[in-house]
Amino acid sequence: MKNLLVILVLIAFACTSSVQKKESQNSDPLTLDKMIMEKSIYDFKLNDIDGNEVDFSQFKGKKLLLVNVASKCGYTPQYEDLQKLNEEYGEKVVILGFPANNFGGQEPGTNEDIKQFCSTNYGVTFQMFDKISVKGADKHPLYRWLSDKDLNGWNDKEPSWNFCKYFIDENGELKQFFASSVNPMDDEIINLIKS
Repeated sequence: MKNLLVILVLIAFACTSSVQKKESQNSDPLTLDKMIMEKSIYDFKLNDIDGNEVDFSQFKGKKLLLVNVASKCGYTPQYEDLQKLNEEYGEKVVILGFPANNFGGQEPGTNEDIKQFCSTNYGVTFQMFDKISVKGADKHPLYRWLSDKDLNGWNDKEPSWNFCKYFIDENGELKQFFASSVNPMDDEIINLIKS
């Protein structure tokens, strides 16, 4: 009898919780999903490779090229072209590098290792960030925004390998996704920067 009473109390509690949850979702127009959907690129804050917080609101009015990077990839030489792009067009576009170890374990190092590698081998001076995940269950919210059309307005493509690129215009709108094979100095990227 005691067990039956405990079971009935648990069932009643579960039903009440479920009803309250549905009511709160229906009555609250600012659900978590809705708040995420309204988020813009300028709402993000991430740590740079040195651990300092970078508020993306500082990029308002600027074109951005976001790239998931890795130190031990066949595309790693694109660091050189990203740096060249930064030197030639840095006043027109901000390059943001996001180290990620999602593809073939090709970015195994610490932030300090990555920073040293980029500086020594490619003279990287563009903005580099803390290592994050760019796909999968632990995908960083920034890359969730970049690769979910319900959040960014049109694009569902997530990085398929290292050195995929997302171009954002000066109004904070995602304009283009480029696969790893597209070089940072490609005419299509240059034309977007110049437009």
